[in-house]
Amino acid sequence: KKMLEKYHDLFTLQWEGVIGDMCAPSQAEWEQLLTNCSAFLFYGMERFMSHVLLDWLVAVNMPKCRLVILLDLVRSQQSYQRITNSDIHKSCLRIALERPTETAMLLSLTGVGSVIATQWYTSLQENAERLETLFKNLLSFGKTTGQTVHILKK
Repeated sequence: KKMLEKYHDLFTLQWEGVIGDMCAPSQAEWEQLLTNCSAFLFYGMERFMSHVLLDWLVAVNMPKCRLVILLDLVRSQQSYQRITNSDIHKSCLRIALERPTETAMLLSLTGVGSVIATQWYTSLQENAERLETLFKNLLSFGKTTGQTVHILKK
């Protein structure tokens, strides 16, 4: 919330989303947010694809979405329990499609222009630092996504 407030003036007036841990978005909310955005940011626990229905994603077309930023793969005891309970009901192939590379490919196939994603499990603090770097370079300095990813790699 602090970062959103810090960079608020640099966002468009059409900023929409779900913030906080009060409740998880419904599938309808995920669909609404993903299909009506030019950029999408997920900053959350576990794998992004564990929150979205795969059947819906592979059938949707999202050409308006030019950038998806996935700051996921953070694990807590509670999130690990939730994902473990969810994974019991999934095939090995379905779980494999939730990995970072496969997720980026699926999003690209739906028409997303660029995907920035973490590749391995991380901490909330590390993702907060990545988000700060992303906001600073994309919004304040006006750097391209490619330039920003190179900065993140350093």
